[in-house]
Amino acid sequence: MNKIIGLKELRENIGTYITEVGKGKSFTIVRKSKPVFKMMPVDEWGDEGIWETIADFTDNPRGGIPPNELLLALRKSLKNK
Repeated sequence: MNKIIGLKELRENIGTYITEVGKGKSFTIVRKSKPVFKMMPVDEWGDEGIWETIADFTDNPRGGIPPNELLLALRKSLKNK
């Protein structure tokens, strides 16, 4: 759903619109009756496939990884590019 709102309305109620975008709504922002930008949820950008996992912290029972392991993973990732 894409709703049109004025820039002044957005400025005065930014928190409300951020919450609504978080719920999946999209907004076209207009200034002097001309569209200037869109607000939309990040997942609509189609970036789900772009992110690359370099270090996975979720399966680490120690609650994290030592900095040297993280640096090694980052260096390995950069070499492969």
